[in-house]
Amino acid sequence: MAEPHKTIDHSLLEDAQAFILGTAMCALGVTFLTHLGLITGQTAGLAVLGSYLSGWSFGAIFFVVNLPFWALALARMGLRFTVKSVIAVTLVSVMADALPRLLVIDSLSPPVGAALAGATTGLGLIVLFRHGASLGGVGVLALFLQDRFGFQAGWTQLIFDICLFSAALFVLDPALVVWSLLGAVIVNLIIAVNHRRDRYVAR
Repeated sequence: MAEPHKTIDHSLLEDAQAFILGTAMCALGVTFLTHLGLITGQTAGLAVLGSYLSGWSFGAIFFVVNLPFWALALARMGLRFTVKSVIAVTLVSVMADALPRLLVIDSLSPPVGAALAGATTGLGLIVLFRHGASLGGVGVLALFLQDRFGFQAGWTQLIFDICLFSAALFVLDPALVVWSLLGAVIVNLIIAVNHRRDRYVAR
């Protein structure tokens, strides 16, 4: 029988470098998406779609739409997780707005861009998860509903994404929505394969 993993807290320096790396990867994924007019799932996808419709920046919308969820995060996940997640959301918001001015993309096809967005976002989220943070939003609400009413968190997230992508069909070219789905699938596959407590446990 394999020995159980020992849980070891990350140091402040380790958390800092992970937050910079993880949020930068997520912000890069958003840059690929918005360059091509694609979306993604969950709260980030809502913020991307909102930026297309309103003309406001992704970062501003992403930060604002997460505000209602922090009370739930505090109640469900605790102060430490909530503070870390607020920091992560803030960093992604700032970086996602700054990157297009620092990184000029000359040519990028939708399928390649969607795949790169999914890969970079998925890797960034894994880094954040392993350092006790998230990007808040619908995931926190899903966990709250599961605790309070017994409704599975995965179903809440799936229903939200179905509604989001259905709404996107009225705004975006259907082909772009299809490529967006590819990116969202890649994000979820990366998380499903790599975010496992039996392989990695750390705080």
